[in-house]
Amino acid sequence: MTPVERLRLEKAAADCGFERTPVLLNDGGMELRSAQFPEAILVHTEGVGFRVSASAAVLLDGADGGAVSVADLDRLYATLQCASAIARTMPNRVADLFRREKLHLPQTTEAERLVVQRVGQDLFRNALMDYWQGRCCVTGLAVPALLRASHIKPWAKCQSDDERLDVFNGLLLAPHIDALFDGGWISFSDKGVLLVSEVLPAPARAQLGVSSEWTIRNLKPAHMPYLTFHRTNEVRKAS
Repeated sequence: MTPVERLRLEKAAADCGFERTPVLLNDGGMELRSAQFPEAILVHTEGVGFRVSASAAVLLDGADGGAVSVADLDRLYATLQCASAIARTMPNRVADLFRREKLHLPQTTEAERLVVQRVGQDLFRNALMDYWQGRCCVTGLAVPALLRASHIKPWAKCQSDDERLDVFNGLLLAPHIDALFDGGWISFSDKGVLLVSEVLPAPARAQLGVSSEWTIRNLKPAHMPYLTFHRTNEVRKAS
């Protein structure tokens, strides 16, 4: 690895959330780590591109053999950003952070308990912003101030902090889709296909801009139990 390649990789690592000083490996690769999670990423130069592997295959979103080849620096950035986002939002990781935060917060009064809940909701929103890369998972809207961190299984109906703060129990949605989803007017199948409540009249669907093209891509198996709960318990049904 040349000095220039090393500098490029070090900058990419820092920009993508691997803030610890990279370690040069005996085989010429570089190990990237973060204080925010224990998993590591290994990067090797491969011609004009890069070979990326991970200590946990899930960080590379199921790449075959736990490794992926990327053609250029732009694709390396995208791969590293996705890997760090997945690492920060792995199951129970956000809930564990919330439990550590709660240890320092009083919870004797209702006002104090509301503050604790707000801390949890902020952590949940940040995790969804990470997971969905700052875009509405249906429309692709990328205006953070407009995006809503929507629970699939509502906060009040969750049985534990692990459920409440599970990144797979959340969708990052544009405000109009969040209102429809949260109100039980729409839901999604396990394949991400839009489902519309039978009690939402066709004229209202048109006025609201509800589109059959609304879909969620890249849903994971961990989303499925929460979506099943939403379809069963939250979608409005004719009385």
